[in-house]
Amino acid sequence: MHDRRLGKTGYDVSAISFGAWAIGGTWGAVDDEESLAALHRALDLGINFFDTADVYGDGHSERLIARLRRERNEPFYVATKAGRRLNPHVASGYTRENLRGFVERSLRNLEQDALDLLQLHCPPPEVIERGEVFGILDEFKREGLLRAYGVSVETVGEALKATEHEGVATIQIIFNAFRLKPAEEFFAAARERDVGILARVPLASGLLTGKLRRDSQFAEDDHRNFNRHGEAFDRGETFSGVDYETGLAAVERLRPLVPEGMTLAQFALRWILMFPEVSCAIPGARNPAQVEGNAAAADLPPLTPEQMQGVRAVYDELIRPQVQALW
Repeated sequence: MHDRRLGKTGYDVSAISFGAWAIGGTWGAVDDEESLAALHRALDLGINFFDTADVYGDGHSERLIARLRRERNEPFYVATKAGRRLNPHVASGYTRENLRGFVERSLRNLEQDALDLLQLHCPPPEVIERGEVFGILDEFKREGLLRAYGVSVETVGEALKATEHEGVATIQIIFNAFRLKPAEEFFAAARERDVGILARVPLASGLLTGKLRRDSQFAEDDHRNFNRHGEAFDRGETFSGVDYETGLAAVERLRPLVPEGMTLAQFALRWILMFPEVSCAIPGARNPAQVEGNAAAADLPPLTPEQMQGVRAVYDELIRPQVQALW
């Protein structure tokens, strides 16, 4: 495993990290013992950065990570998120009182004195535009409630606006072979402002594993079943906003680019790591085998210019017309 610097946090984090949404909820049934085995395997393989949120299983994901910390001695970083507990999720809810409550709850769940990284969880654009929330987070940082903060965003426009605030250390954004806009319009600004980039949904909700089919079935509580058109939250979070049939067709176009001895998922992760502005990719994992497959991508050789161009050609032809203007 190779480490990369996470922007102005100063943390050195594993290039492939652990996304803990899938062990919390909305991905179908979860098994806590299997989830813990996956978390332990991640540490075994040198993964030292875990990304979670207070709404993943209503704090369940955070509490599993706290148990991991009790059971292991290795140091690691945890990034959590706040804001989505608001109901309704509106800009006026991003008050000092509400945010403090969210932070203190996450501290209890994670059994920590201070959060390594707190991220606003895809707040309404007005919150970022107004900017008052960052002053509140600066206060929390001075109080010792958190060591660094960032924003998880839906759009490139939100990312650019958020990084105008000096205290924003990280941006978490959807970036994968089906979502190239961040590289085209945001990465240069992040590099200039020393902002770490966390690439979420790196496998496009499983599309880029190459294992999904037209007849694949998803559990009733799996967002890939109930949020394909943005019924519950932003559509871009599910399959990166790509129409399912189009995504399957694009995957078939990508398969010939994958070299022998590499899975399509590893190819997709290695593609992300070809961008030096990315601090880490955060694929989810529900069992040790998935962790092992993800982690191995960090040690694969660089992709060739021909492979990189091949990915872009598939994006330009099939994906760009659907997603480029929306996020």
